[in-house]
Amino acid sequence: MAIIIFVLFYIFFPVHGLTGGSFLSVENNDDILVSPNGLFIAGFHQVGQNAYCFAVWFSDELITEGRTVVWMANRDEPVNGINSRLSLFKDGNLVLTDADQYIIWSTQTKSTSSSLYLQLHDTGNLVLHEREQTIWQSFDYPTDTLLPNQPLTKNTQLVSSRSSTNCSSGFYKLYFDIDSILRLHYEGPESTTVFWPDPGLLPWEVRRYQYMYNRSATLDSDGRFNSSDGFGFLSADFGVGPQRMMRIDYDGDLRLYSLIEHQGRTKWEIQWQAVSHSCRIHGICGANSLCIYSSGRRRCTCLHGYKMVNSKDWSSGCEPDFEVCKPDDEAFVELRHVEFYGFDMRYHDNYTLDACKKDCLQDCNCKGFQFGYNDDDVGTYYCYIKTSLYNGYQMGFYNSMYIKLPKSLVSSFVPKAIEKSSLRCTGGKVTQIIRSYEKKHESKILKFVLVLGCVIGFIEIIGILYFWYKSSKRSVTASEQVYFPAATAFRKFTYSELKKASCNFSEEIGRGGESVVYKGRLPDNRIAAIKKLKNTNHHNEDEFQAEIDTIGRLNHMNLIETWGYCAEGKHRLIVYEYMENGSLAGNLLIGKLDWETRFEIAKGTAKGLAYLHEECLEWVLHCDVKPHNILLDANCNPKVADFGLSKLLDRDRTEISNFPTIRGTRGYMAPEWVFNLPITSKVDVFSYGVVILEMITGRSPGRRSHENGDTGLSVTEWVRDRIQEFDESGRESWVELIVDPSIGGEYDRSTMENLVKVALQCAEEDMEARPSMSQVVNMLLHPEKDL
Repeated sequence: MAIIIFVLFYIFFPVHGLTGGSFLSVENNDDILVSPNGLFIAGFHQVGQNAYCFAVWFSDELITEGRTVVWMANRDEPVNGINSRLSLFKDGNLVLTDADQYIIWSTQTKSTSSSLYLQLHDTGNLVLHEREQTIWQSFDYPTDTLLPNQPLTKNTQLVSSRSSTNCSSGFYKLYFDIDSILRLHYEGPESTTVFWPDPGLLPWEVRRYQYMYNRSATLDSDGRFNSSDGFGFLSADFGVGPQRMMRIDYDGDLRLYSLIEHQGRTKWEIQWQAVSHSCRIHGICGANSLCIYSSGRRRCTCLHGYKMVNSKDWSSGCEPDFEVCKPDDEAFVELRHVEFYGFDMRYHDNYTLDACKKDCLQDCNCKGFQFGYNDDDVGTYYCYIKTSLYNGYQMGFYNSMYIKLPKSLVSSFVPKAIEKSSLRCTGGKVTQIIRSYEKKHESKILKFVLVLGCVIGFIEIIGILYFWYKSSKRSVTASEQVYFPAATAFRKFTYSELKKASCNFSEEIGRGGESVVYKGRLPDNRIAAIKKLKNTNHHNEDEFQAEIDTIGRLNHMNLIETWGYCAEGKHRLIVYEYMENGSLAGNLLIGKLDWETRFEIAKGTAKGLAYLHEECLEWVLHCDVKPHNILLDANCNPKVADFGLSKLLDRDRTEISNFPTIRGTRGYMAPEWVFNLPITSKVDVFSYGVVILEMITGRSPGRRSHENGDTGLSVTEWVRDRIQEFDESGRESWVELIVDPSIGGEYDRSTMENLVKVALQCAEEDMEARPSMSQVVNMLLHPEKDL
């Protein structure tokens, strides 16, 4: 009701905007601009004692937790509370002046038009118009907040506030780097680092791609965020509904908020955040300090022998409380499970602990070193010699950090056990944003209610665990399907069942970038392939559910049959039928397949993909068609497998252009992925064409040899060149120039020619020139018809 009254007030008493020669005064609380829908207000916002900034904020009537500012003109230079003005001069310049008429901020725009008009739009965008044209807008100059449909470009960035009470520019920013990747960056008093995406990983490992021509990112009103570098996500409450905003908070984390109404109160709730463990945010505790989670909260502490520089500000870090660089009187303390990211001045491989200590003791610039075990085929120890101690945090690392200190401090050091973090990112779970740190008044009644609630909750947990234990010994029931609502008819296995079936995952039969496949025998004696997903922190419940929903809807003789799954704790496994002859890739490698078998594989694979594209209830893109994902049963019948990269859409959709990342495998990927063209089922058609050419020629698409006059051509280019050379060869057919020698001469020439032509048509760079998979099936079954 309050919102309705507020909106009606501004319908009947509107504040339109500024025209040339008019101004808003800091002393008049009614000198504000209001958006037509009443959601946003622009005016002077108090940021301190007698200190004001001209800002845009959400209407105070909408939010019960305090004012939410989304843009500021002069965040780093507030104006006086007396005689300060925002003026729109007739020359087109919008100017903010202090009490002494000193210009604090201006748009630096010029115009001779008499139709100048400053207006606050419904989107929260403050726009300066000239004859219906925009000559300046606040969306082009964001501060720390991105509103829906506000673009973030290569020329803009979000900069955090200094603290919860200080709105001036802080140490963190979100921006597009020179390699076109969207990054979170810490620029503190003494150090500068990038901490998101994980700087320890390469761009392709975090599914980002570099050096894109266009650098832009937007958040839409439904809660979908897309960036030109391939990064994207959906809000936990995705869909039409609440007001949203994305903000880089003063602690350096990037978060998406939704305005939620509950019991008559509206408040901002977190729907997504970039860094789930805030101790990984660089600079959060300053130099020579350690970030630790204790009792569910982050806390900063100085290293042993160090003291705080500023007792009110952890960003200044700590300083040594001892005399540095006394080689004869120095030793080391070990900090277990601790890492200090960056600032390495030397790296030593295959080094002993004593050798690392000796190196550090002989160098006054060395503050300590990271020592650990390199778990590779060789298995050696290593150390990183550190010149500074920044970005320290304690988690579950297997390595240790050794800090150099005077021997007197070493003897007084008492190691503390690591406290495991209680912070977890659980996908759709919503966390309320904290606006106040004031301690609430305790209540005996409230304590009683809390204790009673905990007792009831404990009893319920015991009951749930008992029910789960009983139900895990029989096949999945309707109640279990409520807990895990996969639209499937196959069985849900327990992790212990699959561990026993695979003999503790002892027999590996396949491996990919995201999974390992093991052979196992189920309790009913069926031989199964058990795919165990790796990096399960990247495979949350929603992602795994999407894959289960996809494969559970599919039923075709040329698609792999799925028998069940496991979603237990961090474990994510899928149980498939076992394919005795392995993958097409393995069989091509050993030259095992004859011509007749290869042709049947081409037809069966085409039928499976045609079913995915046109016959099942939803439109499914495989997105990673390659020989490794085409499996062969005991009779070498092909079955398309691995839908981990599949895309499931409504049947009335024919294309989608906003995939969050490039999908597929190099060599088999259609050009649409690279050139940011609309993605349709033709991407699978292209991959199919490359697979068939590889099957015929024996040449991998990733192999670009320069031997025997080969100029590094792809398999498609190589085949087309051989066909063009046909007239000069003197042979009866160009097929002889391209066919894999392992096939021999036992093949039907006309059928082979037809198959090659179909494959080349599938592998056309122009997606419009490619046939659909159902047309491919028809061309293979009825070669007498024109292509």
